[in-house]
Amino acid sequence: MSHIQRHDQGFEDQLEEEVPAAEEVGTWEKVAAAESSQETASSSASSQASASSKASEGSGGEAEGGQSTSKACLRTKLLLNSKFQKKVIDLVKFLSSKYITNEPVTEAEILKSVGKKHKGYYSLIFKHACECLEVVCGIEVKEVDALNHTYLLVKVLDLTYDGRISNEEGIPKTGLLVLVLGIIFMEGNRASEKKIWEVLNIVGVYPDQHDFICGNPRKFITEDLVLENYLVYQPVPYSDPPSYEFLWGPRAQAETSKMKVLQFFCKVAGSNPASFAALYKEALEDEEERARALLASTAISTAVDNSGSGDKPSGVSHSE
Repeated sequence: MSHIQRHDQGFEDQLEEEVPAAEEVGTWEKVAAAESSQETASSSASSQASASSKASEGSGGEAEGGQSTSKACLRTKLLLNSKFQKKVIDLVKFLSSKYITNEPVTEAEILKSVGKKHKGYYSLIFKHACECLEVVCGIEVKEVDALNHTYLLVKVLDLTYDGRISNEEGIPKTGLLVLVLGIIFMEGNRASEKKIWEVLNIVGVYPDQHDFICGNPRKFITEDLVLENYLVYQPVPYSDPPSYEFLWGPRAQAETSKMKVLQFFCKVAGSNPASFAALYKEALEDEEERARALLASTAISTAVDNSGSGDKPSGVSHSE
C-alpha cells in the first residue's frame, strides 16, 4: 500500500464528513463510475447519478440512510480507485518540485497538473496531496494570495536537513523525521523499534517496502537519520531476543523542541497539545529549561566579552 492509500484509510471519518453535499454526491458518483470502468455508458451513469441525487434530497430516515449509503459507496470508490491515488501522488511530486525550486504555485497550475479529466476530483486530490506533503514531507502549503489563489510551500519546522539526496534531487522527508521524534517523545523519550514501525505503518511507511518518497524506509530511519545525528539507534540492554530502540539525537535536540514536535504531531492527528496533559507539561518544562540555558549562555558570553574589553596585559617580552 502507498502512503496515500494508507493515509486515506486513516482519515476515513474525516473524508466522510467532507463528502460533497447531497446534490453533489450524484455528480461525484458519476465521475467515479466513469473513471473506474468504461463498461457503463454515459447515459446510464447520468441516470444513476440523477437518481442518487433525488433520493438524497428527500426527508426523514429513508433520505438519511440513502445519503449515508451514497457516502459509503463514494468513499470506497475514491479510496480504491487507482487513478485517483495516482493523481494524488503525481500532485505531491509536482508540488514538492515547487518547494525545491522555491517557486509559488497557482491554482491554475495545480488544476493543469490534475488534468481536465479529473477536475471533478480537484478539491479532494488537492486536500490529500497537501496532507501527504505535511505528514511525510514536512511541507505546508500556504495560500499567500487569496485573490489569485497562489500558494507557497514552506517547511513546517526549521530543521536543517530534509532528507533529499541533494538540493536538486529527491522529495523532502522532514515530516517523517518529526513523526519519529514525536513517537519517541510520546513513548517516554525512548521508543522501541517495533513501536516506531507500528505507528509509521498507519501512514503507509513499511520498513522493507520501497516507495516513491522514502526509497528504503528502514535505511532512511536506521542509517541516514542516525548518521545525520537526528536519531540515536541502540540495542535495548538485556533484551531477549535482542531488540533496538530510538532516542533523540543531539542535532534534533539542538534544532527543535518537544513543544514544536508535539504541536506538529497533534496537528497531524487533529487534536490539541493541551489534551495530552502530561506531555504538554513536560514540553512546557523543556521550553523553560531551554530559556534558562539560553539566558545563562548569553550571560557567560557577555561576561567574556566584557572581560576582554579592558587593558590587555602584555605577556610577551621583546629581546633587544
